[in-house]
Amino acid sequence: MHITQLNRECLLHLFSFLDKNSRKNLAKTCHKLLEVFQDPILWSLLNFNSPAELKKHNFLLGPALKYLSICWHSERVKVCNIEDWMKNNFQKDFCNKHENTVTDFLLEVGNRCPNLLSLTLSGCGHVTDDCLLLLLRNCPSLKTLKLENCVRITDQTLEAVTLYGRSLQTLHVDFCRNITQTGLEKVREKCPSVMLSAERSANMIPDSKPEKKFTLGKSSRKLVQL
Repeated sequence: MHITQLNRECLLHLFSFLDKNSRKNLAKTCHKLLEVFQDPILWSLLNFNSPAELKKHNFLLGPALKYLSICWHSERVKVCNIEDWMKNNFQKDFCNKHENTVTDFLLEVGNRCPNLLSLTLSGCGHVTDDCLLLLLRNCPSLKTLKLENCVRITDQTLEAVTLYGRSLQTLHVDFCRNITQTGLEKVREKCPSVMLSAERSANMIPDSKPEKKFTLGKSSRKLVQL
């Protein structure tokens, strides 16, 4: 029996065992398999291991998406986590190549995937509060939001959670250095039913502008002189 002789249900079951690249390659072989590839049922779960994978066009985004994970575990993440004003030219060039990749993708998710239930981001150093605000607004069924080592996330995201996270049950903001204890306390106060985790976040050194560091240095010198 040829694979194309299988019924739609069997083909969907077969595709469910394949990774994104294998699905895409199989879909190129004939029109019938392309139709299976394009079935929304196949795309309720998406996992990505780097920003580059977001540009491969080997997946579909739509209302069927319920579980999304973008986890970048690489030494390169350390470069993205450096404060912008401290980066050298090489580091800036490296970041410029993918700075908006995850953010643009998440904005698209916010506009096309209103039934999202779970979002996990790890090592996404360029994701901003505005991006997560849109997601929280446009995905009212979101139950789980896990953020790890997302250095640009601040208390503004926590404020958005209190305003728009009506369905949220689990919130992780681990190793997010610009989260403060004040922001965490507001979430605990306004959303007592949410299971909140903030490992190391409120205890890390937050970003600061160059002029603040300069002022701090001058103050320290004055104290030494005194």
